[in-house]
Amino acid sequence: MAALSKIPHSCYELGHTWNPSCLHSALDVTRGALEVSFKIYVPLYLIAAVLRRKKKDYYLKRLLPEILWSTSFLTANGGLYIVFFCILRKLLGGFHSWSAGFGSALPASYIAILLERKSRRGLLTIYMTNLAIETLFRMAVTRGIIKPIKHGEVLLFCVTSSLYMFFFRSDKDGLKGFASPALKFIIGKEEIPTHSVPLERAAAIETEDSQASAERPSSRRKTLVAYTRELLESICRKGPRHRCCKHYQDNCISYCVKSFVRMFSVGYLIQCCLKVPSAFRQMFSKPSRLPSLFYNKENFQLGAFLGSFVSIYKGTSCLLRWVRNIDDELHALVAGFLAGISMFFYKSTTISMYLFTKLVETMYFKGIEAGRFPYFPHADTVLYAISTAICFQAAVMEVQNLRPTYWKFLLRLTKGRFALMNRQLLDVFGTQASRDFKGFVPKLDPRFTTMLTPGADVQLG
Repeated sequence: MAALSKIPHSCYELGHTWNPSCLHSALDVTRGALEVSFKIYVPLYLIAAVLRRKKKDYYLKRLLPEILWSTSFLTANGGLYIVFFCILRKLLGGFHSWSAGFGSALPASYIAILLERKSRRGLLTIYMTNLAIETLFRMAVTRGIIKPIKHGEVLLFCVTSSLYMFFFRSDKDGLKGFASPALKFIIGKEEIPTHSVPLERAAAIETEDSQASAERPSSRRKTLVAYTRELLESICRKGPRHRCCKHYQDNCISYCVKSFVRMFSVGYLIQCCLKVPSAFRQMFSKPSRLPSLFYNKENFQLGAFLGSFVSIYKGTSCLLRWVRNIDDELHALVAGFLAGISMFFYKSTTISMYLFTKLVETMYFKGIEAGRFPYFPHADTVLYAISTAICFQAAVMEVQNLRPTYWKFLLRLTKGRFALMNRQLLDVFGTQASRDFKGFVPKLDPRFTTMLTPGADVQLG
């Protein structure tokens, strides 16, 4: 059937199929969203407070209000969507292809983000913009407008990494916010041009090493640990190191190897910690699965990704210093691009898109500071509302093009009610809305229906 411009069904027949009352349906979604939101934000804020080493005064006076603040935002985003869903139906006399998703979510998201703390709006906007761009890309691929590039997420990460590393090296304030401390932790201070060790200190280090090796007693009965330690120290202290390199305590090879081991361990531990909650739940029911917490493929993939990223970046930087005999900021462009190849170990469109979106944000704000780009007040709230509306449009009309993790989040937030929409009615718009719902048709009360066969195709005169 050809795609139609509007279907005349009621909001009960299409949307809140579990309850014919618009008011009660909105209350049901709001009540469920409130419960889920509170469960999400309580551990989130507690963990953040512990990591930031907040003082006792914060826990007593600010923790609960901040939790309730964010809870009200997420609750409003879910509850107001149903409210505007029903309002638009009454105003338009039916549903257009845009009104059930984008049109209903746009005002709901805008009002909701105004309830959130200003310090969190930027982060939420970046996340939703990233998600919206990915969703639009999938929609375009489905319609044949864009042809996807093989390993496109890796290529995007390479370009993004190259620019990130260049800004990181060329400007002390070039990466404000989260990016700068994160890169300092991952890459290390040695790759920052402003970080240097005085020549006197470098000479002192070499002198101390030679004295330590001379004073170390030679004994044939060395323990294995002592022998291994001496071997590692010998490798680290001796060997080639370019005069422009700032890693004075290591040669270039050991510098890269030690960086790989360090970040591999960090990635491995992060992935293990992410699996702890699920492993804890299976501790008594399925204890045989506990070893998978430590011997899991994803654990090693993330470790290999982070470890190879750092070692490739540092190795390329050292190699370019040897070849060109200078320490140039442009080296970061080449080293960052080659380091991006490490994403083959841990392919993630989410990571690539998020970092790319953050990079665009950074460059835009740098342009504002330079007077080259205009500043738009309240741009974050408007962008959040539009991005969320795009994602809701996909969740209603073509869930197959929405990121699966976000769809699961919407189901959790609405207690599964988002999946109860009568999407067979939406198939007339030509987006295959019911494709992933296995022919689901809700059981409706005939006293509140306007069409004889709910879920059947609709013919309009």
